[in-house]
Amino acid sequence: MYPNDRKYSKEHEWAKQDINESLLIGITDYAQEHLGDIVYLDLPNVGSMLSKMQKLGEIESVKSVSDIFSPVSGEVIEINNIALDSPELVNSDPHNNGWLVRIIVSNASEFDELLTADEYQSFLDSLGS
Repeated sequence: MYPNDRKYSKEHEWAKQDINESLLIGITDYAQEHLGDIVYLDLPNVGSMLSKMQKLGEIESVKSVSDIFSPVSGEVIEINNIALDSPELVNSDPHNNGWLVRIIVSNASEFDELLTADEYQSFLDSLGS
């Protein structure tokens, strides 16, 4: 169910290697499903420096407001303006067009420490999901 071309955090974010050594970051299908209908995103500004497990932003659904955490450290070089304008895109396509930010990683080993798709699925299974 979870794409093998990216890594996952136990906080339900994903990171995918992209162009020019950058990473795309988003939330998982599990996260969007548990949030419900997403109505608002608060994302960092381009140029913001993030640390691993630092709050990256907030995601608001009809049920609640939740923090989004950065799975790796790095500099934000792009935000997904389409998702900002249409946050429901994160519900309908969380692993592709619903990405949130693009960053340049400052510590590549942090990406390697994230979970593979199989490891993430095993983690979800252990939660009883």
